[in-house]
Amino acid sequence: MLSRINLQVRYFLVVVFLSAMVAGAQQAPSAAPAPVPPVLLNAKKVFISNAGSDSGLFPHPFSGDPDRAYSQFYATVQSWGRYDLVPDPSLADVVFELQLTAPNGPANANKQNGASDPLPMFRLTIFDRKTHYVLWALTESIDGAALQKTHDHNFDEALANLTQDLQTLINWQPPKGH
Repeated sequence: MLSRINLQVRYFLVVVFLSAMVAGAQQAPSAAPAPVPPVLLNAKKVFISNAGSDSGLFPHPFSGDPDRAYSQFYATVQSWGRYDLVPDPSLADVVFELQLTAPNGPANANKQNGASDPLPMFRLTIFDRKTHYVLWALTESIDGAALQKTHDHNFDEALANLTQDLQTLINWQPPKGH
């Protein structure tokens, strides 16, 4: 009787041990945050490029004109006082290229198969002026709406989110101990 209980306890411990090993193996290792390119963090002079807007977005669903996003983004970055905004890309350390796109695609696509909603979106691509390589890219979708006022609100909110993403990026600090 005692050996049977001893055998059951051993069996239970083996099952618990193996379960813990499998659970530990399935957890993804936590990676340290990847570094932000130093040229982006140290940039002092920036050229803001207007990559434009796809057709059919102005004056409906968004009010204003195709330069609305560029003007608002330029004013926001200028208000930070962090950068000297230069009028010529050859004078810049980095180039911020802002574009408003309206991708084509099915509305209400099957997201379980990897599809996404074709919402208008802002894309900010940051280039190293010297090498012309992309250093970073940020994207913010603009939520849909039924009313013009709500479309405009969603436009402003997405652009504010994009500029907040940029601020977070340029204020990145390496983890302590690295």
